[in-house]
Amino acid sequence: MSLKNLTFVTFTLLFIVTSQAQKNYDSYNRLGLQAGFTLFDIETSDLTTKQTAGFMGGFTTRGSFYEGFDLIYGINFFSNNIEILAVSKGLENSIPIEEFLDYTINAVQINFLGSYNIVRHHFSLEFGPVLNVNGKMKLNNEDRYERYILDGDASGDASASGPIRAGDVQDISKVNFRVMGGATAGLENFRLWGQYQYGVTNMLKNLNDKGLGKTDFKGNSSTFIFGAVFFF
Repeated sequence: MSLKNLTFVTFTLLFIVTSQAQKNYDSYNRLGLQAGFTLFDIETSDLTTKQTAGFMGGFTTRGSFYEGFDLIYGINFFSNNIEILAVSKGLENSIPIEEFLDYTINAVQINFLGSYNIVRHHFSLEFGPVLNVNGKMKLNNEDRYERYILDGDASGDASASGPIRAGDVQDISKVNFRVMGGATAGLENFRLWGQYQYGVTNMLKNLNDKGLGKTDFKGNSSTFIFGAVFFF
């Protein structure tokens, strides 16, 4: 399913769920707009990575469920960034230079979360699963850095297919599942929140089928997110 189709289906589901929630939980059901910044990294021994800031924005709905619990549904759009160490070794007429290269991963997330209200409307703990659908890990300034050799175990100097270059690792797995935990604090109509997401699936798995001379790529996403939400 493309990102466009996924977005359409999710908006439709959010509308249905929100309408139904309003019927069942007239006392409290809110639609919100949220935005924030991300600190994204990939936990892997195959690449040398550096956590980098990005941003996100999206829609969320929060409704009463049972006693001290709320349910949260949402769709969010992410632009995550990450830096990966590479070296210009072997490039024609150049002195080898180590450099962290910038990559961008655009994604859409759907979440279905539980929320335990410690102080109702003011402070709560959130937890639950997240479906992440992303595009490629796009190498910024590709024309300049595509042939840089990646540092770490994936550099592949001894592999039959030769070293792995910066442009070779862009086609990562498109669908990944994450688990999330976090907290929200503030007023009934405006809250600040922070959360941590860990990828339970291998987002580098797709690289194992690319003929790169290495078939055991493994990496799990690690993301801190901080933001604010306005409820209507």
